Amino acid sequence: MLCINPEFIIDFNRYEVIIQGKRADITLTEFKILQLLTKRPGWVYNRSQILDHLWGNDKVVIERTVDVHIRNLREKLGSYAYMVKNIRGVGYQFSTESEDNSG
Repeated sequence: MLCINPEFIIDFNRYEVIIQGKRADITLTEFKILQLLTKRPGWVYNRSQILDHLWGNDKVVIERTVDVHIRNLREKLGSYAYMVKNIRGVGYQFSTESEDNSG
């Protein structure tokens, strides 16, 4: 279990994301992406790495599929969407720092 704060909890055993006491309706694919990104906060994963984590070589999927899943995940995270960051030209990372904290 990863407790970002009392209002944002990721339960890896139950495949649940709890936001403000309510279970977010996150798909298994979205959860797996979140699980990968939170494994190493700050670490940047490119689209190919995310696709390999999700499906390995079993499925032929275009890299932009990741962008769609990320967009949907962010919508479901609501006020915590900022934690899933796009690193332009590279990929995605999970960070608990808000955009305002660049200093």
